[in-house]
Amino acid sequence: MSRFAEVVVLARQAEEVMEPLTRPDENRDWHQCFTRVDDHVFAGLGTSSEECYAWVVQFIRHNWSGLLGHLESLAWPQPTSVQVLVRDEDDDCFGLWMIHDGKLVEVTLPRTVREPFSASVTGVLTRTDRTLP
Repeated sequence: MSRFAEVVVLARQAEEVMEPLTRPDENRDWHQCFTRVDDHVFAGLGTSSEECYAWVVQFIRHNWSGLLGHLESLAWPQPTSVQVLVRDEDDDCFGLWMIHDGKLVEVTLPRTVREPFSASVTGVLTRTDRTLP
């Protein structure tokens, strides 16, 4: 089944933790690879540094169901810095997951509601203040 979803991971000092997720691995439930977005992009510099705080991936199939659990299980150097942004193709905006008490949980965003949707790993996140055309 073709279904798009974008995921952004933000985390401090997580280069070592995220590096394996930038390479293919047949043993994972999901197969796309994250891409580093190092700080030179934000600073507008032509050269990159050794530090990276952001990784992005776009899933083109409904095959990433194990991703959030996998991210939760990683040994993050600074777990309180981990933020995972997920936008499924039917979402109005990105949802935000953070590690609380060792678990990756969705943080409720103002003026949004998430409803179950069988074709989506996370359900559908809708803005309650949007105006329909």
